[in-house]
Amino acid sequence: MAAKAISSPVPVEWYPTLAVVMVSVGLMFTASFFIYEATSSRRSRSLSKEIATAFVASVFLGFGSLFVLLASGVYV
Repeated sequence: MAAKAISSPVPVEWYPTLAVVMVSVGLMFTASFFIYEATSSRRSRSLSKEIATAFVASVFLGFGSLFVLLASGVYV
């Protein structure tokens, strides 16, 4: 019984596209976070909104940087 080769669940051709899209979305959420912090007063800020925006930005930038590495040939 031969072992199956490990393969990616995402086609290799999609790596550059996913990298650009995910990094772009992550940067948009990061910009939204910074704009929210700069324009709202200290009393009107919402901690839950800050945490949610930072979490979404972090997830998109994390997976985006993973796909940047994969698209450039650094297989992690």
